[in-house]
Amino acid sequence: MNLLAIHELAETVLGCVCAALEETAATVEDQPGCPCRACVVPGPPAWDGCNDPCSADGAGGQLTVHVVGTHPTAAFPSRDRVVVGGRNCVPPTATAVELVITLLRCAPMMDERGCPPSCEELADAARTVHVDAATIYNALLCCLPTTGTRRRGPLFTLGEQRVLEPAGGCMGVEQRVTVAVPNCGCPTEES
Repeated sequence: MNLLAIHELAETVLGCVCAALEETAATVEDQPGCPCRACVVPGPPAWDGCNDPCSADGAGGQLTVHVVGTHPTAAFPSRDRVVVGGRNCVPPTATAVELVITLLRCAPMMDERGCPPSCEELADAARTVHVDAATIYNALLCCLPTTGTRRRGPLFTLGEQRVLEPAGGCMGVEQRVTVAVPNCGCPTEES
């Protein structure tokens, strides 16, 4: 496999989702765009970036993409048992890469008197999360087929999407996707 294939895939997904969030913000009134803090991270993200916008025109929150794991596959998306021994290097046809896209936004909090958020504030927050969820889902369905070396893009399967309940002032959406990254075979002795 290309040594940068997994990281490049994560960067592509991040860029695709961020662009989709910007498009949604331009068409849906009061919907925030892509957060200023958007990055590929080495594991599950810390929930420390859902505060105020980082610039006057930027959206608050945090968008991250991280790899959960990989597994060899000859019949995507199934997990195959690959046995390699001796001089016969017969790699699987692809490596399945599971990614998690996490989008965090500020959640309504209790006020200084200890009163809970109003129903209107909660409804606005729910609307934001629901629009974010649909945007991420649509972004992956539309963007992934246009990437990669295959004519119709890489094989992929969308996994579970879940709404992240408010905690520590943050709320959001988590979406899983598994993408087949082609393997290019073992080097020969002449290489």
